[in-house]
Amino acid sequence: MAGSRSKATLRVWLVCPGLLSCFLLGFLTGWFTKLTEENPNSSDVHQNVRQKLVAEMKAENIRKFLRSFTKLPHLAGTEQNLLLAKKIQGQWKEFGLDSAELVNYDVLLSYPNEKQPNYISVIDDQGNEIFNTSLFEPPPQGYENVTDILPPYNAFSAQGVPEADLVYVNYGRTEDFFKLEREMGINCTGKIVIARYGKIFRGNKVKNAILAGAQGIILYSDPADYCAPGVEAYPGGWNLPGGGVQRGNVLNLNGAGDPLTPGYPAKEYTFRYKANEGVGIPKIPVHPIGYHDAEVLLRAMGGPAAPDSSWKGGLNVPYNIGPGFTGNSSTRYIILGGHRDSWVFGGIDPTTGAAVLQEIVRSFGKMKMEGNYTLRVDCTPLLYKLVYNLTKEILSPDEGYENKSLYESWLEKDPAPENNTYPRINKLGSGSDFEAYFQRLGIASGRARYTKNRKSDKFSNYPVYHTVYETFELVEKFYDPTFKKQLTIAQLRGKLVYELADSQVIPFDSRDYGEALKGYSNRIYKLAKKHEEQLKLYKVLFDPLFSAVVNFSKAASEFHRRLEQVDKKDPVAVRIMNDQLMLTERAFTDPLGLPGRKFYRHIIFAPSSHNKYAGESFPGIYDAMFDIESKADQHEAWEEVKRQISIAAFTVQAAAETLKEVA
Repeated sequence: MAGSRSKATLRVWLVCPGLLSCFLLGFLTGWFTKLTEENPNSSDVHQNVRQKLVAEMKAENIRKFLRSFTKLPHLAGTEQNLLLAKKIQGQWKEFGLDSAELVNYDVLLSYPNEKQPNYISVIDDQGNEIFNTSLFEPPPQGYENVTDILPPYNAFSAQGVPEADLVYVNYGRTEDFFKLEREMGINCTGKIVIARYGKIFRGNKVKNAILAGAQGIILYSDPADYCAPGVEAYPGGWNLPGGGVQRGNVLNLNGAGDPLTPGYPAKEYTFRYKANEGVGIPKIPVHPIGYHDAEVLLRAMGGPAAPDSSWKGGLNVPYNIGPGFTGNSSTRYIILGGHRDSWVFGGIDPTTGAAVLQEIVRSFGKMKMEGNYTLRVDCTPLLYKLVYNLTKEILSPDEGYENKSLYESWLEKDPAPENNTYPRINKLGSGSDFEAYFQRLGIASGRARYTKNRKSDKFSNYPVYHTVYETFELVEKFYDPTFKKQLTIAQLRGKLVYELADSQVIPFDSRDYGEALKGYSNRIYKLAKKHEEQLKLYKVLFDPLFSAVVNFSKAASEFHRRLEQVDKKDPVAVRIMNDQLMLTERAFTDPLGLPGRKFYRHIIFAPSSHNKYAGESFPGIYDAMFDIESKADQHEAWEEVKRQISIAAFTVQAAAETLKEVA
């Protein structure tokens, strides 16, 4: 780099404790006491009740709930969020639920310093600030007088004042840092890095920056990822404006829960670590900015050019890597400053989900979208068949699919890559409320929502994600003007809850789990075959895993044969079968947890170590083999692979035993 070094300074005041209230909503099932009367019309009654439940749901009600919930910001731990919780609690009681309780937890939360917000400055030799990034987002139309909107920040960022050269690291993925360090010879140790949002969870970007030795990290949303072609920026369209900044936490908890009480409820009697000892809290400062500000910084970057087109976004800049600026200027950077709950108004995340849930609860108590979107389902294989069957009963809300089922539009828009005769169902990763139930406890879980169609749209999520522009009007004007898509999700979720709660036999199908295990084991073996010489040298065998998978599939088939013959009038026999179905998922957990991630106990599924949002199958084996060729002690590395294969084989075999006939 010519001239003097470019430097950055980051000042962040964050990490404040707060009180968080959670809802507990239970749909209790009583399989033990459910008997099938000798009534030929019993199945008709079941169907009629379910149809009444779904017919009771109205799109207009979802619209009203969303409007009500998103009028004001309601960040976790704030007074407004508590008021919203109490409002919802009162409404649930009005809807006829037996109980709706607010349970308080004293968790660690993080807020920026409103009087000294974070910002980045370019400073000349004399210490004059010649460029500052924005302190706040320009408010959306109609919200100019709304108060209590916190400035953009990354929750749980460390405090600090680092000064260093700037390096552009693309998406900040593991492979991006490998490219810089191993192929381009660029060392990020002691630097401040700038990464664009997208591809992986922001917390993984921060973790990767720390592992690379960076002193701080700047995150920004690039138009290539957050602006769909031909669509205007909000409010004219649903693209991200240049001043929009994505908020979000940067924790790496690995299922620990509250950072100060990992693994235990954050109650008044619980032992707490000190704030600087909390689990998963990054040790370097982090700050997000909009792409207008990022463009100023990136335009001045020096150093080598981007290695290929995948490192170039949609800004009018060369995307040079750095470190530092071009030319002889002696400038430097300074960064100053510091699910009902939402980062601001929460027009989509999370409040469309909250509004849908509100209408489902009301229904139980009562007993034109621009862009290309489709249904997305993530769930355990135990639920595959139920999800497929229910989506065949619901009309698609998608334009051009009138009088067709949700299943048909879903299949056409997003077929499964391994078998395109079925719609895609994704593995459960993390980043949502099911994490502790599924990844830690082994409770069968799933989620359903409308999201972008991956076949045609390449931009990340929805562009204004976690910004001030995520408003009710965004949904009403662009995403779901008729609220039919949210009604469809309410109908699907409502049907799922009703079937799981009211069916005499739990509608799980363990045979689908067998098929999934077969695919996952073949995939991980194919990955291992890239190291065929090492497999032979270190005598690494996958035969025990393949054998266990075959045994599970056989046990599943035999179990469902017996299930078809079970005496439905015998409550004990039905209870035994239901218990076996319910415990199947739990049989896939290991109380010792995954290596380095003890709160992730599911051996078949876990959030990817490199992207918390994504699910990984056989995560213990996958992580043991990741980048294995760079490990110093190859024998030890492959011994760990063998150990993980053994754990996986044992776990699958144990699950197979769970399905065998009870004497």
